[in-house]
Amino acid sequence: MNRVRVLIADDHALVRSALRALLQAQPDIEVVGEAEDGVVVVEICRKLQPHVVVMDLTMPGRGGIKATEDLRRECPGTKVVVLTMHDDEAYARLARLAGAAGYVLKKSLATELVETIRDVQAGKVRFPVTELPLPASGPTPLDLISEREREVLTLIALGHTTAEIAGKLHIGDKTVETHRAHIALKLGLHTRADLVRFALEHGLLRP
Repeated sequence: MNRVRVLIADDHALVRSALRALLQAQPDIEVVGEAEDGVVVVEICRKLQPHVVVMDLTMPGRGGIKATEDLRRECPGTKVVVLTMHDDEAYARLARLAGAAGYVLKKSLATELVETIRDVQAGKVRFPVTELPLPASGPTPLDLISEREREVLTLIALGHTTAEIAGKLHIGDKTVETHRAHIALKLGLHTRADLVRFALEHGLLRP
């Protein structure tokens, strides 16, 4: 039997240990490695070429969304199954745009993760949301914010920190926070989930 080679990416050692025990107990799955952040997972995938990566979204350094984009480009034969606590359509849509093939909530039954791994390895897609929103036509709430605020909003939605945004846009940290405050005031978007959902609905994150 050709077993599915799986790499676990999560910044919590206890979670990785529990996932390893669960997956190793399956006769058709083999855990070939672990990674604690989004940078390491890409490095390990280049060496081990696993069939599937079980990817947490929220990790230090380079988060799961950016790591998934990197894997799609650098290890195209590896499928990504997101395993996350974020029970929000916006995150599922963002993961799908990044190239993930499956999306499982950490609160789900263990059998759902195992079944999703098997399904994506067989070429299926397992997502709570399968269709991406189209950009709105005509005047939109985007008209309320400046071009720079759009850039900041997009980078926040993609998971970049204030310092990373400041570096990319060559502005100060305080300026980034000021732009974020203006976005919240103009659009009523206060959480990252709100920003992700808005960015997706208005076409800011489309490839």
